[in-house]
Amino acid sequence: MSRLRVYARIARVLMVVALGLSMATLFGLFERLGIANSMVRRQRWSRFFMARLSNALPFRVRVLGQVPTQPLLWVSNHVSWTDIPLLGMLTPLSFLSKAEVRTWPVAGWLAAKAGSLFIRRGSGDSQLIRKQMSRHLEQQHPLLMFPEGTTTDGRALRTFHGRLLSAAIDTATAVQPVAIRYLRHGQLDPLAPFIGDDDLLSHLMRLFANDQGEVEIHLLKPIPSLGKERAALAFEAQQAVQKALFGALPHPQQMPVRPAFAA
Repeated sequence: MSRLRVYARIARVLMVVALGLSMATLFGLFERLGIANSMVRRQRWSRFFMARLSNALPFRVRVLGQVPTQPLLWVSNHVSWTDIPLLGMLTPLSFLSKAEVRTWPVAGWLAAKAGSLFIRRGSGDSQLIRKQMSRHLEQQHPLLMFPEGTTTDGRALRTFHGRLLSAAIDTATAVQPVAIRYLRHGQLDPLAPFIGDDDLLSHLMRLFANDQGEVEIHLLKPIPSLGKERAALAFEAQQAVQKALFGALPHPQQMPVRPAFAA
């Protein structure tokens, strides 16, 4: 594929990002003017943006299962920053992100305006974020988190951390397990993972320099949370995702990882 065509495809992505910036600016204006700016509206506009960003990415997407109509706590495996628009286009959602994302140029501002919740790992604020998540779910706003805490190369799962699943238990909110898999020529896609020393531009160049990949999004059976221990709930969700992706328990292995846009 010619370099000019690659740049043209990246320019399309940047145009969508510019659209997102315009939307976020509008939300900021609403805030300054004291105009009602509900989370429902934020989530709907976020979905609109995510759908257009997904359409600009070089993937053919297949969704297996039913998109839930009730607000749930979505938990998904995490392979790349592209997980976020691909899942965010399915339904109005907010995301649980690492605190550093809030300081990132463009992406952090967009995430904040879209209603993301932010957590600083290891800072002892888990109880605060638990309350924020509980309030979010109590108000019937769907929320998505990546319980592995980082991206992987897609060949195996890391442990699903159950600490923040307490919010689902506190509010009797069911958990929606999601399994996302990137394929190329029928095999796991080596280009899609965003890990190691990757940077966003290099990752985009790598994706757009090749033919379209395929993405399978498995929306699995929701798991009731009422009366369950958080560790048991996390394990049950992990096993559901594991079965959808690989069909068997993972073999212990060391995987290259890096912090991602949302965790």
